[in-house]
Amino acid sequence: MKSQFTRIAVKIGSNVLTRKDGTLDVTRMSALVDQIAELRREGIEVILISSGAVASGRSELHIDKKMDSVEQRQLYSAVGQAKLINRYYELFREHHIPVGQVLTMKENFGTRRHYLNQRGCMTVMLENGVIPIVNENDTISVTELMFTDNDELSGLIASMMDAQALVILSNIDGIFTGSPADPASRIIPVVELGKDLTEYIQTEKSGFGRGGMITKTNIARKVADEGITVFIANGKRDNILVSLMHDPEGTLCTRFEPNREALGSVKKWIAHSEGFAKGEIHLNQRAVEVLTGEQAVSLLPVGVTRIEGDFEKDDIVCLMDAHGVRIGVGRVSCDAVEARSVAGKHGQRPLIHYDYLYLE
Repeated sequence: MKSQFTRIAVKIGSNVLTRKDGTLDVTRMSALVDQIAELRREGIEVILISSGAVASGRSELHIDKKMDSVEQRQLYSAVGQAKLINRYYELFREHHIPVGQVLTMKENFGTRRHYLNQRGCMTVMLENGVIPIVNENDTISVTELMFTDNDELSGLIASMMDAQALVILSNIDGIFTGSPADPASRIIPVVELGKDLTEYIQTEKSGFGRGGMITKTNIARKVADEGITVFIANGKRDNILVSLMHDPEGTLCTRFEPNREALGSVKKWIAHSEGFAKGEIHLNQRAVEVLTGEQAVSLLPVGVTRIEGDFEKDDIVCLMDAHGVRIGVGRVSCDAVEARSVAGKHGQRPLIHYDYLYLE
């Protein structure tokens, strides 16, 4: 059965790539590379988002002196990333597939220019038959500006690169109705748009990764809302990637159904930009009702009750309702001084045009 997808993003978690002692599971890596090579032969472009650098470095070094968590992460990731990418290089070379390393940081997605630079780089790689292998640059990322984990990064990459599917490979089969360890728990095979999963999500984090199932679910929801199919599956199961592409309905996983009305390129960038917001625009109830109604509208100053922060024209800002709850993000058309001067007034140009507005 031929896959319906022609470009996918695949995120491989630390717990898939490492053994219990923290060393790289080269057998598993090799199996996943074999599967990606098979998909490539079928004409599917693959962007790989791979964890494992810190775990790989941890297993390589045996440090006696005491270091804080940031120093440890920087040291282990610097050594481990070299080891990890070299292993991928060797494994893909057996299939005559070139790979390229892409190390990025959260702030690289903060401006449209940097965002497009990254997109351009990876587009050129794909056009020339090179598989991009993406990871966060832990050696210079600081805690406040780090991604929650590579699940968040993979969502951004899938969205930025117009992937039709995002596959998040963990060490469990998907989202269950209870604890995966409980025999009475059942996997949730399909998540429709808007389905509430709060009662099912486990809060435990995995052994080597930074995130948990809550992060995976939140990212999956956002990406699916942008028109991308999302799979959460077990990367340790044999032939999982090929099975997902050929028989998604018959493969053990949780699949998030995509929104049939896909977002445009700019809105996709804005959808993932709340972490870069420079300020807040607070709205009255009427403005919230208009913005969240059926008709597409821009944000006019008349509905604004308060401006917070010191932002410039074209910065990202958060939109807050009357109770201080965030309802969306957007790129503002003026600086904070001008925004305050027109707040609450009729007959002014939009503070945020509809094309640069994303409602959650």
